[in-house]
Amino acid sequence: MRTSAAFLFLAAAGQLRSALGAPLPGVLDDIAGILTGGDGVGEIGLGTGETSDVAVTPVSQDEITSALVRPALFARSVYCSSEAVAALSCGEQCDALGDVEILKTGGDGAETPRFFVAHDKEQEAIVVAHQGTDPKKLLSDLNDIKILQVAVNLTNLPNAPDDVKIHDGFQDAQERTAGDVLNTVLSALASTGVKKVLVTGHSLGAAIATIDGMMLRMQLDESIAVTTTVFGLPRVGNQAWADLVDSTLGDNFKFVTNQNDPVPQVPPHLLDYQHPSNEIHITAVDASGQTATAQACPGQENENCVESLSLINAKKINHNGPYFANISMGNKFCTA
Repeated sequence: MRTSAAFLFLAAAGQLRSALGAPLPGVLDDIAGILTGGDGVGEIGLGTGETSDVAVTPVSQDEITSALVRPALFARSVYCSSEAVAALSCGEQCDALGDVEILKTGGDGAETPRFFVAHDKEQEAIVVAHQGTDPKKLLSDLNDIKILQVAVNLTNLPNAPDDVKIHDGFQDAQERTAGDVLNTVLSALASTGVKKVLVTGHSLGAAIATIDGMMLRMQLDESIAVTTTVFGLPRVGNQAWADLVDSTLGDNFKFVTNQNDPVPQVPPHLLDYQHPSNEIHITAVDASGQTATAQACPGQENENCVESLSLINAKKINHNGPYFANISMGNKFCTA
């Protein structure tokens, strides 16, 4: 079984390399060694988990504007330098946020992706946003290449059952900022009196934000509404993780996938990684980048949405965008 897992992982890596036209690192050989009997802290298994073939439904432009655009603006702006964000001097990326007070910034943009916590006075919400990486970086050196699944940190996610496993690298990245995020959110809720929290991010930042959303939902009072809306989300954990996200966050969790973006297809489904429910899949974006055609995808791994895409047809440009409202995300879109 472990040898088969190694073979399938390397096959998937080769497929991904061909799709991206870029080399993957030698660390893949190290992972193969772990899978075939080397020393390793985590585990990896075989399995494809649940899939859904429930018919999709259109997402209206009003729904995109009301539910998705504002989280995307925050997910875009966190790519700017912490200094520029703290001063709200990051140009269009900051100007588009409107009446916002930045409460905390952190991360170094390298080992620890940048993040900020803000008071969104327009929506009367506390916002947590996490930076991601560009697709070439994410898919070639993957915090991300630590693909083995490990038990969740019960200090951060105290309600997680024993069978829940998540990506080692994603959990490591989230743990570096979890204390700052939780303490700042608690302080902000107390000082502002607001009752809503929005968590967002893109790419690697989407994975961190998803774990943050779970942490905040488990640790905040039930009177606080926690919404997690993320973009270009890679798979974070196993079937038990996906089920826990569904039961904990429910419809207050959304992840947006854009056309032929390869990132939501990794780590591979066949290695017991599973997306939760509530995908919104963009099927087309007009030439201006303003208007997207999107569909809601019921169930986990809906076969009519990103699950149906082949990495052979991957387009890494779709990972950065535009998604809608001419919003693209990544370091190259924010030079401040």
